Amino acid sequence: MNNHGVVNKKANLYVLSLSLLGCSLFVLFGNITFSYSSSDWLLILSLAIVNVLSKHFIILIPPKGNSLVMDSTIYLASLFIFGLDMTLMILLLSILIVSLYQVKTAWWKHLFNFSTFSLMILSAYFTFTFTGGEIGLIRFEYIHLYLLAMLTYMLLNIFTIGVFFWLISNDPLFSIIKVFLAESIYSYLSTLVLSLILGIMLVHQPVIGIMLFAAVILMLSLAFKHHFELYEEASKKANRDDLTGLYNHGYFKEVLVDYVNTKDNHRFSLAMIDIDDFKKYNDFYGHLQGDNLLQCFGSLLKEGCRPFNYTYARYGGEEFVILMPETTGKQAYQFLNGLRKKINDTYFHGVEILPQGCLSFSGGIVSHEGSVYNSSELLEKADQAMYYAKAQGKNGVHLYNEGDVIQKNLDEDKEIELLEQQVRIFLSKDVYTYKHSKRVYKYAINFAKKLQLNEHESKILILGALIHDIGKLEIPRDIINKKGKLEPHEWEMMKKHVKWGKEIISTNKDLNGLIPLVELHHERYDGKGYPHGLKGDEIPKLARILCIIDSFDAMTSERPYQATKTFEEAIEELQKCSGQQFDARYVPAFIEMMEESVYSEPNISK
Repeated sequence: MNNHGVVNKKANLYVLSLSLLGCSLFVLFGNITFSYSSSDWLLILSLAIVNVLSKHFIILIPPKGNSLVMDSTIYLASLFIFGLDMTLMILLLSILIVSLYQVKTAWWKHLFNFSTFSLMILSAYFTFTFTGGEIGLIRFEYIHLYLLAMLTYMLLNIFTIGVFFWLISNDPLFSIIKVFLAESIYSYLSTLVLSLILGIMLVHQPVIGIMLFAAVILMLSLAFKHHFELYEEASKKANRDDLTGLYNHGYFKEVLVDYVNTKDNHRFSLAMIDIDDFKKYNDFYGHLQGDNLLQCFGSLLKEGCRPFNYTYARYGGEEFVILMPETTGKQAYQFLNGLRKKINDTYFHGVEILPQGCLSFSGGIVSHEGSVYNSSELLEKADQAMYYAKAQGKNGVHLYNEGDVIQKNLDEDKEIELLEQQVRIFLSKDVYTYKHSKRVYKYAINFAKKLQLNEHESKILILGALIHDIGKLEIPRDIINKKGKLEPHEWEMMKKHVKWGKEIISTNKDLNGLIPLVELHHERYDGKGYPHGLKGDEIPKLARILCIIDSFDAMTSERPYQATKTFEEAIEELQKCSGQQFDARYVPAFIEMMEESVYSEPNISK
């Protein structure tokens, strides 16, 4: 049995035990009789009905949505004026009436409620009488006894309910009781004052007193409900962004600070996303249409986050943030990457002018799993990860990893800067090839670590991955950007990119080590590849490795509005072609890396 099952079992046992105790004490001390006079029955029924009405017309108290229910006021007033027996009869009739019209509520909840009130009424009665209080009149000299009885009533209520929440949660019992006590102390003081007022009216004008009390409950409930609605509306406006309707920057910061301070031992992830090339769209179509795009994006973000317990907000301009409780970095990456693909496939007027050809965003994620980051540091690292995603060609997601020393060293390497300048030319001609090269480069970094390649081999593989398609710069734009199947002569020209890539690289002697990867990454292990039809170990080791990475990304990367293979389908293809197109010695390690990494197909179970 898992821990959740054990907790539920303990809570069920607690409910059963408390219910048996409350019912037993009710029978033992309650002298329930039906031989009341007609006037007494009128009082009992009237108070029971008003009590039931008080459960329906609760008094909402802003700002947190706490509520004041007048049932305890009636029980205490009855206890001080009529004594224990009539009060328990009022309780019994109230519970019976409530259970008749709340038939959808589980029977054990009615029983638990009845038992809890029985214990509270009995404890208040014996506290009041044992300390010298007399039933029948409200006397000023008994004020400290009324307060003591109410205090016993309140503490028993808080303790019994607190233990239940303690059993079904992981929070400490003391913390739960402390919160309940802080939130209910003023409500119970109000209850005591109102019970004394009601008690005075029951002594002098019981019928009028009950009618007035019922009217007060109704008017207070309606007035406070209206007041609470106004407060909620004003609070909502203060916390919402006027344009998108999402939470705003200030509210999100408050939520994040509170979450970090109170949940620092829990795992969660923070994502920051920025709409790609929004300024270009805004400048081209104007601010009104730009605002429409922001509203559309906000709706898509809300729709994507709706199934989860995520807090999302417009952080400013075209930037948005998402707080994902109980979500690992991998889960956050999978969710955000899935959301990115969904947004890619959602058409919005005019996005075809953008470099990506669709509505897209770049996202950065930082995971808080036992780390000691404060809220400002988390936002800064998510921002760094987001800008790293933008540097990779936009329309992507990056998970912040402070320990990725290889990545940092490569980013600062002069050779990387040189190759980046050449690959960046694709941005103006073929953004797909640019992004493909950056993804293959990222995969190569991780695969080099997975295979434990030496420093020289790792560097050659990673640099070769970044530059492997440089020859496509020589291919005409209409062919390289063509949607649909290439004609035979077009395909023959496309295959020449490896030859042209070799020629481009050969102009720089410092990059001669990359030539085999650029020229031979389309050779097949079975000899059916191009340009030379090399077979098996005739193909250099790093070119065989790059062939796996390149093919996997080609299968799984998407062009706008065009379906691609899922990660699972691509992995099946790698396994199917292992020993034919791919070197079987490296396929299992690559599959294992992909299944363990954050880059696997989105599939979050929450």
